[in-house]
Amino acid sequence: MRHVFALLLTSERRAISGLAGLYASRMLGLFMVLPVLALYADELAGATPLLIGLALGIYGLTQACLQIPFGWLSDRFGRKRMIVIGLLLFGLGSVVAALADSITGIIIGRALQGSGAVAAVIMALLADQTREQVRTLAMAAIGLSIGLSFALAMVLGPWLAARTGLASVFWFTALLTLVGLLVLWRWVPAAPRRLKHRDVGMDRRQLRHVITRPDLWRLDVSIFALHLVLMAIFVAVPFRLLEAGIGVDRHGMAYLAIMGAAFVLMLPLVIIAEKYQHMKLICLLAVGAITLSLAALGLPVADGRGLFVWLLVFFTGFNLLEATLPSMLSKLVPAGAKGTAMGVYSTGQFLGAFLGGTLGGFLAHHWGLDAVFFGSAGLALLWWVVMWSMPAPPPLSSEVVALGDNHGDTLDTLMERLADVAGVEDVMVVPEERLAYLKVNRQQLDQDALTRLLTPPRR
Repeated sequence: MRHVFALLLTSERRAISGLAGLYASRMLGLFMVLPVLALYADELAGATPLLIGLALGIYGLTQACLQIPFGWLSDRFGRKRMIVIGLLLFGLGSVVAALADSITGIIIGRALQGSGAVAAVIMALLADQTREQVRTLAMAAIGLSIGLSFALAMVLGPWLAARTGLASVFWFTALLTLVGLLVLWRWVPAAPRRLKHRDVGMDRRQLRHVITRPDLWRLDVSIFALHLVLMAIFVAVPFRLLEAGIGVDRHGMAYLAIMGAAFVLMLPLVIIAEKYQHMKLICLLAVGAITLSLAALGLPVADGRGLFVWLLVFFTGFNLLEATLPSMLSKLVPAGAKGTAMGVYSTGQFLGAFLGGTLGGFLAHHWGLDAVFFGSAGLALLWWVVMWSMPAPPPLSSEVVALGDNHGDTLDTLMERLADVAGVEDVMVVPEERLAYLKVNRQQLDQDALTRLLTPPRR
């Protein structure tokens, strides 16, 4: 890992740190309201459980609808320009929500926050500004920043709302937008010539194939279901904490303890999944744990310790799937189709968040808080059944290699020769990018043969 960091250029360090921070601050602003909105809704005119759930999840609908158009527009008008537009929309939504005195105003503000759908554009800009050999590290930094921002939001949101009210959560989010604009302007390097990166960007020609593949479809269903149950239960979880005798001012510390313990429990399971190739088994265990914990949370709360245990089980499963599902996708996706597959996957995540918040509010409105947990548990059980028949993912990883300018092989010949290298399972060569996208089994890969093949002949 130290060797990889040493490979980074100064411009790449600035791009990775700036864009990861930008991505994290945006996700922090979206998630901070999650553990507090249901508790403070009595201050808002017209609030009902259904509308509270809609307010929680509405950002996912505008995200899902606009993230692909934002990506396409960035190809035409520039990455930084579209990120600025997205951040301004996000900031405008934050101000609208901060000034709102009704649940309708909060819904409008949250929808505007989600309309600043620049996640895919940030990833594309990061790909523009990093070389192939360090891009995996750059994308891992983004993934880490998302996990940290979610954990921080669960702590910071309750702490801030308990001291200065719900509006302060949205004002803080607006402040994050200003910081993000400053980082983009002063820290992130100037955008280079825009390129299409098949490991990041969406390719419309591959869309149908990616959507209709059963193994990838199951992963899309999984991230959809994961964020559906997450958003649904936060209509009810804050009240479970109150029932257990945990005051509003201590909710942040409760979430901190739960999230910290869940992270510690998750790590060895991720290692088992990756190192010993038990991805499917660990995934089924995580979905099963989520199902069991949701059913238990629907029962009457005896004391805070029991609630802590079941929330710990839920978030261990949640964090485990957040880490392993993208890894499973990268193993299953065809060479050169990772960006398209991730675009569909992210759309499923945002749609799950929208429908989850709405469903949680609907169940709470008509049948009470217990129904939120039992309904979510029923959906999680169906999800487990869908995943049961999924084949175990092969031990493959994606690799992007540069082609020499003076390479003498024709396209078909080069693809055949690459496919003949031991350990190379799938190949896509893109001449206009001067890149080859490979799916390889690293345990069997003949790295020396691959290096010799890709080295341009001397004249």
